[in-house]
Amino acid sequence: MLSPTNVETRGPQFDIDLSTPDLFVDGYPADVFKLLRAEAPVYWNREANGEGFWVISRYKDVWAISLDQATFSSWQRGAILKRFSEGEAQELEGTRLLMLNMDPPKHTKYRRLVNVGFSPKMVNRMEVHVREMTGKIIDAVARRGECDFVTEIAAELPLQVIVEMMGVPLEDRRIIFDWSNTLVGFDDPEYSGGGGNEKSRVAAMEMFMYAHQLFEQRRANPRDDLATLLTQVEVEGEKLTDLQLNNFFMLLLVAGNETTRNSISGGMLELINHPEERARLLADRSLLPTAVEEIVRWVSPVITFIRTATRDVDFHGHQIRKGERVSLWYGSANRDEEVFPDGERFDVGRTPNDHLGFGIGPHFCLGANLARLEIRIMFDELLRRLPDMELAAAPARLRSNFLGGIKSMPVRFTPEQ
Repeated sequence: MLSPTNVETRGPQFDIDLSTPDLFVDGYPADVFKLLRAEAPVYWNREANGEGFWVISRYKDVWAISLDQATFSSWQRGAILKRFSEGEAQELEGTRLLMLNMDPPKHTKYRRLVNVGFSPKMVNRMEVHVREMTGKIIDAVARRGECDFVTEIAAELPLQVIVEMMGVPLEDRRIIFDWSNTLVGFDDPEYSGGGGNEKSRVAAMEMFMYAHQLFEQRRANPRDDLATLLTQVEVEGEKLTDLQLNNFFMLLLVAGNETTRNSISGGMLELINHPEERARLLADRSLLPTAVEEIVRWVSPVITFIRTATRDVDFHGHQIRKGERVSLWYGSANRDEEVFPDGERFDVGRTPNDHLGFGIGPHFCLGANLARLEIRIMFDELLRRLPDMELAAAPARLRSNFLGGIKSMPVRFTPEQ
């Protein structure tokens, strides 16, 4: 890994292939990205299929490319690193209409449709209710003295919040949980069923059918929820099509629970692994807002998104050709030594903390305000009620170079009486 060679004009080459999910199965590979930031911040990653892609690992470069969607497009080849076969791509073509894969100005028009539901004003109104939800979630495990932190605590809060906002019955949240895991866990044998992408395609189809029924119900009987809002809004004088509605449903339900779940799980793991930082929070609860930002920086729940060059461009002396993929690595940017002094240290009081855990630019996370609220309230209640939580067994991580997730994390604590 430490002996680079030059490949054409692509720059130094190391024994690194970030397209391999196994590289992330034990967590964030800090040493790999530290090397890339230092030696090859614009790195050509060769692939077995011969295509390859650029790796952007420094903060300032991730920032710059994120803001230039005229040159670096989300739409042309989608935002996910994983490459699908031609047949799979055709079957999944409808999902390219997700906002995740759109460029401005189209992306801006569709984002405005749901922005109001996630505004700071609307989210602040939810605080009391979210705290009540959190209390009930902890109530369900507090007297047992043990639980699986991911499935019984971390997953429950964002799931309950987003299904309620969308108008999905609470009792159906576990169906959403399973579909969500399958859709984002396409590289994990447990979630994919070992059947390649077939299970993901089935999950997408089942979720679309569920969404269609929900939207049909809301057209007939409107309610105060996002499903009703989406059936009523218009873009350039036209109502959303069934496919557009289904894509909104998928994006909001999956993104609304997966990333926050992983932030809460990863945050708890770091507080367990860093007892001195947990002691700081227990002693000074006013640190919770900065702790939330540090958790998101540290976990960086979305590992990477892809952009595609729309033209030939010289980027720091590297010739990026039209049509080549450019990958943005948020976890690396969030540990960049030029921006985060001692960035490999977990510090609940870190300030300033201008991390990119929620992205930057047009695709800045729609639910960032909601995620911050959920994470803050969850840790406020956990520290108050279950302050001595510890691992009961090693966490099981998601095999993925897309999301930094934990599938299960057995914990124990002093039971409440």
